[in-house]
Amino acid sequence: RLGHAEAGVSSGRMARRLIVRMFADTVRYGEALELQESIASTRRAGAVADTLLVLQHDHVFTVGKRPNDYNILIDEAVLASIGAEVHKANRGGDVTYHGPGQTVAYPLVGLRELRDANGKTLGARRYVETLEDVMLDVCRAFGVCDAKGRVPLKTGVWVGEKKIGAVGVQIRQGVTTHGLAFNRDPDLSFFNHIVSCGLPDAKPTSLADEVNARPGGSGVGRRASAARAEVEAKLVQAFVSRFGYDDVSVHRE
Repeated sequence: RLGHAEAGVSSGRMARRLIVRMFADTVRYGEALELQESIASTRRAGAVADTLLVLQHDHVFTVGKRPNDYNILIDEAVLASIGAEVHKANRGGDVTYHGPGQTVAYPLVGLRELRDANGKTLGARRYVETLEDVMLDVCRAFGVCDAKGRVPLKTGVWVGEKKIGAVGVQIRQGVTTHGLAFNRDPDLSFFNHIVSCGLPDAKPTSLADEVNARPGGSGVGRRASAARAEVEAKLVQAFVSRFGYDDVSVHRE
């Protein structure tokens, strides 16, 4: 079910089109995975434009292609008792957490056709780095200017030694699935149950904590509904800018 298009611009050249689908309610991980696979299959057939899903998940721990069972620190029965699921995922990486207060973006895009803002083609590594740049743009928009990407031996976005955003992707037949997870204001205690991304020293942080810790911090991260809308809007804007789209339709679901 798609809503009405809220924005659309085009240039004199052939427009690069992006469909953005934004979900108001939390989405179960399995349902989001099925939706990704359906859209990606249609994208491979050339029957749909590049699509960006923006959502929040219910509490879930996902295990990527490089799993280590020791990186989940409590058994699945205990996780179920606290309302969390465990899912195997066909993305890169190890174990991570998703849940309310975390903004997740799944780009389902044709990588061979993808260009950055300067019109250059992207390989897999550059694509991952540009997803990091998207999250860095969001951080800077809220005054968290010391966030960094492209950290040696670490993917994602970091503020000092704390991780604020994760990236894990799959590319099959030239089309991407999975994507990024940005900690807006989740319950960070859920990260205590895992060795996040297989890095024992990695501690989580959130945009809310980072904004509120700075002099003159407005507390914007704590205003749940307003902050979510604002962060998601900044993230979509950054994605569109970084990847050079100029015909964008936004659908709220």
